[in-house]
Amino acid sequence: MLSSEDQHALLNWYDQHQRDLPWRHTRNPWHILLSEILLQQTQVSRGLVYWTRMVEAFPTVVSMAKAPVDAVLKAWEGAGYYSRARRLHALSQRVMLPSHEGGFDGELPSTYDELLSLPGIGPYTAAAVASIAFGQPVACVDGNIRRVMARTTAQLEPSASAVQAWANGVLVGERAGDWNQALMELGATVCTPKRVKCEVCPISRGCAGKDEPEAYPLPKRQRVKEVVLTAWVELAQDGTLVLTQRPMNGLFAGLWGPIYRDGVAVPDSDHVHCGTVKHALSHRKMTVHVVLLAGRNEPLGVDVNEVAISTLDEKVIALANEHAQASE
Repeated sequence: MLSSEDQHALLNWYDQHQRDLPWRHTRNPWHILLSEILLQQTQVSRGLVYWTRMVEAFPTVVSMAKAPVDAVLKAWEGAGYYSRARRLHALSQRVMLPSHEGGFDGELPSTYDELLSLPGIGPYTAAAVASIAFGQPVACVDGNIRRVMARTTAQLEPSASAVQAWANGVLVGERAGDWNQALMELGATVCTPKRVKCEVCPISRGCAGKDEPEAYPLPKRQRVKEVVLTAWVELAQDGTLVLTQRPMNGLFAGLWGPIYRDGVAVPDSDHVHCGTVKHALSHRKMTVHVVLLAGRNEPLGVDVNEVAISTLDEKVIALANEHAQASE
């Protein structure tokens, strides 16, 4: 456990050295919630762009609840992991329900348990929003806090329950939001996975793992699946693309794009092979063969600027368009 001196030192360090991020200048719970959901699987530098876009598009939970899910997906375009956007939309609609129907009368709930009951909200997000936005004395745990805990206690593979117990034990309740952010900030900027800056760490004095910090914790093994697909791209007579909206479940759910098929397809006389596109997701490495229909059968297509598409689809469409223009 951290001593009271360590707690004081870490909070002082955070007060002086925290990064200047826009969601740290607001007490608006909805805006804080947006930042936490965006930053779950998005780097801060990219998160800044998408957070600003989402706040401008949906400044209140009411505005998102009234919008169609397609509008939310379009605003989220490029941020990846689109299930977050769909669940966020479902969350806004749940919040808007009257309390007798299981909602919260249009107000984002303030307690950990109530936040945890919302779609797409897990233990980390519930604790982060409850503490940062509402000052609730709850400890949150993310990858950064897990790494700080593992190093300060010299544990190679601390269990989730052990990390949570440690976080609960060191929580500074009267500044819970700042404390949680201070631990995460330490892990993000000082106690990093590589190139650890122990010399400037405010709690290095009592750190049990400081002599060999990169040994803690052991890296988690990730299995990456190789996926091979073929994208069938068709241009309409008006020059736009023939796209379809995917179902609201599965990969790239709710987004628009060309038809994908498993494996490598052999083009017939009506199709031209344009090349391949490489794309990486967290647990997938994708190779997509792009096939373009030579003729233009459909009169009207879809304007890609009006619908939400994935980064992979952007790559596929760009390759198909390049090939189509070269053949004209």
